[in-house]
Amino acid sequence: MILVTGGTGLVGAHLLFKLANNGENIRATYRREKTLKRVAHVFSYFSDDAESLFKSIEWVEADINDIPKLQNAFKGVTYVYHCAAFVSFEPNEYYQLRKINIEGTANIVNLCISNAIKKLCYVSSIAALGHHENPEKLINEQTAWNREEDNSVYAITKYGAELEVWRGTQEKVDAIVVNPGIILGAGYWKGGSSGNLFRQIHNGMRYYVNGIVGYVDVFDVVNAMIELMEKDIKNENFILVSENLSFKDFQYKVAKALNVAPPKKEAKPWLLNVAWRLDWLKHKLFGTRRSLSKQTAKSAISIAKYDNSKLKKTLGFEFKPIDQSINEVCQLYLKDLKGDH
Repeated sequence: MILVTGGTGLVGAHLLFKLANNGENIRATYRREKTLKRVAHVFSYFSDDAESLFKSIEWVEADINDIPKLQNAFKGVTYVYHCAAFVSFEPNEYYQLRKINIEGTANIVNLCISNAIKKLCYVSSIAALGHHENPEKLINEQTAWNREEDNSVYAITKYGAELEVWRGTQEKVDAIVVNPGIILGAGYWKGGSSGNLFRQIHNGMRYYVNGIVGYVDVFDVVNAMIELMEKDIKNENFILVSENLSFKDFQYKVAKALNVAPPKKEAKPWLLNVAWRLDWLKHKLFGTRRSLSKQTAKSAISIAKYDNSKLKKTLGFEFKPIDQSINEVCQLYLKDLKGDH
């Protein structure tokens, strides 16, 4: 039996589709019943037999901080894919991020230990990796994390979650950690998912930024996870990035695929510095949600390039070109927009 936590998220839903399509025996956790419809909808993108594939999954309502329900979810399980996480870059949500990403992962690791799980795969992020002073130097799996750096609250908690996984490996739980870049996939057009970027670009964005970061297709993430779990590979982490791309290039490629006008104005560093301060002030005065933090403003103009050679060499893995991924996601976005599902 395979357990997937966070089965209703972007990675979880696509992973479940792949595992179900492969005929695996699967159990998955969810927190709110209404989110199950979104998973079923994702399945419908890729199969005419979506309903039966979805029904082949044993769904369990369980929060990763609810130990009794988690204990039930672990019964008879041999392999675990831990995809559940909270994605936010709002500094005021730091304690909730800690509770879900670090404490929740600690709970999963502890149950893996007590249930003698054969192997655990944890979905981390490139945010949990270190950076080089020279922005042109590629970041790899050994690039040291710098605690003194002005890291985002999300990055801090994903790094903390990784430490919990590595603790588990010291207690005889074999594990794989994957560090995906910005994951491109369909069906999640709002919230913290990259799908929100497609929606924003379609609705019209005035400004572009010139920062560089790594991107990857959701099925590349899923396929790499499954293959790493099936191979005799353990206690290692792998960067999952297809291409390093500027935000401007990404925005232009998406705008072209959606047949809308791309952003025309550059958001200069001084403008971003003013914007995040105004955003902070608005939050303090009116209690509104933060939309731009100091760290996200900084990352928007930062250059971070990632080395994907370890995965390529280990598995002979070939990543999907980002242009192809963008076009496929855009087609599904437009299909959803028309209500043609």
